Amino acid sequence: MQNRDRILSRDVTATQIPSGDKHTLSADSKVFIHQVLGGSYTVQTDTGLYKLDSQDADAIGEEVVVETIEAATTADGSPDPDAVWDQLKKVFDPEIPVNIVDLGLVYSMDVIKLDDDQGYKVDVAMTLTAPGCGMGPAIAEDAKSKIILVPGVSSADVRLVWEPAWTQSMISEEGKMVLGLI
Repeated sequence: MQNRDRILSRDVTATQIPSGDKHTLSADSKVFIHQVLGGSYTVQTDTGLYKLDSQDADAIGEEVVVETIEAATTADGSPDPDAVWDQLKKVFDPEIPVNIVDLGLVYSMDVIKLDDDQGYKVDVAMTLTAPGCGMGPAIAEDAKSKIILVPGVSSADVRLVWEPAWTQSMISEEGKMVLGLI
């Protein structure tokens, strides 16, 4: 991506960073692309930082990529937990260039069979780097929307928890390398 300055071609609903509030950015607004991670774009306008979802890539002149996941089931037909973890690795805090798994924010992930052949539910418990982070609900919703793409998953619940408290020691070796901590 050579030129990071862009003009929005249409109105888009964006998530303000760090509050997590939704705002409409108007067509013809100038934005600067800070980072592209997990299919979303962190952009700066004259009013602050915002996260644009992948389906709005066309508004900044980028190609909209429709994500498809190959059949990812285990022998018993349940969703493959590795496929769920792969999806969680596509979720980023828009201010940090490391996915939520490598940041150590995901504490647990369970695939649960629902009654009456209603499919499977994925239950995730995750935290944030700081309890006051306003992006928590937006990050959790991003995780949920990516999990639900896994074949066989009919619902997902992503809960924010605060125990144990997150520390930098929870970051994976890969995440520490990206952040320059090792």
